[in-house]
Amino acid sequence: MLTLPVFDVRIETPRTRSVRLSLSGNVFEFSAGQAVRVGRHGQSSRKPYSIASAPEQAWQQDALDLLVQVGTDGSAGPHLGVPVPDMAVDVEGPVGEFRFPASPAGRRFLFVAGGTGIAPLRSMLWHALSTFPYRQCTLIYSVRSADEFAYASEMRDLARRGKIVLRQTVTREADAPWTGDRGRITPAHIAAIVEPADTLCVVCGPPAMVQDVTAWLRDAGVPEGQILAEGSA
Repeated sequence: MLTLPVFDVRIETPRTRSVRLSLSGNVFEFSAGQAVRVGRHGQSSRKPYSIASAPEQAWQQDALDLLVQVGTDGSAGPHLGVPVPDMAVDVEGPVGEFRFPASPAGRRFLFVAGGTGIAPLRSMLWHALSTFPYRQCTLIYSVRSADEFAYASEMRDLARRGKIVLRQTVTREADAPWTGDRGRITPAHIAAIVEPADTLCVVCGPPAMVQDVTAWLRDAGVPEGQILAEGSA
């Protein structure tokens, strides 16, 4: 276990915070997609959070990024409270078998995220861009309302620079100023992108979304070994 200081806290969406933990020179090895268990220093309660930074970023920045859900009072819950800079945090891990493969099949990567499921996919996406720069990366990202897109400016910047293909969709918002796609992810979204024998597909989000998308990927002919999926809160 490591005890790390909170270096920075940034409002990501109304209900999430991007929390950066300083590694303070500690070596912390993990695979893109894995998680850590986190709690305030000195108490036993822990909660798992996917690491939102790629291993390469963690090494370069000497830090780990987490996407933390908070309530209306800004608190993440009794395990962490309100995250603030300089807070001491106990970190256990890495944990979890949801990880980007060392030798991925195919020339295309498709990432499908729902809600806070973007956190491990951000880690995988940056890792893929760093390690396999000549393979095409597509991100389909679905949230309920337009203000719930985490890492929105970052992902749009990657799309503007031609690093990724980005598809964003809002499922529940009716009248807010959103000019992008509306409605849930559908089989048509998947079929338009996937080349079954040549695409590694990674899915993370609410369990119902993950179940639907993985079924559509199978229906599209994607081999089982090229589908990685995990449900999130």
